[in-house]
Amino acid sequence: MRNERHDEALSKAESELFLQYLHRFANHNVDLFANMQVGDPESPVYVSFSREPWEGVAPEAYHRP
Repeated sequence: MRNERHDEALSKAESELFLQYLHRFANHNVDLFANMQVGDPESPVYVSFSREPWEGVAPEAYHRP
């Protein structure tokens, strides 16, 4: 299922669902890492998920929603 409302911000309910899905994705779909390109093809966002913080970044620098 794809939602084509790319020009709208997430509602509060959608944001909560996004975080729930993100936690499930991290727990079940990320073995070592996952790299994605998302958003507008003219101005993409590059997203990386990994089991380790970026080199040189302390784990405390990451906040948990």
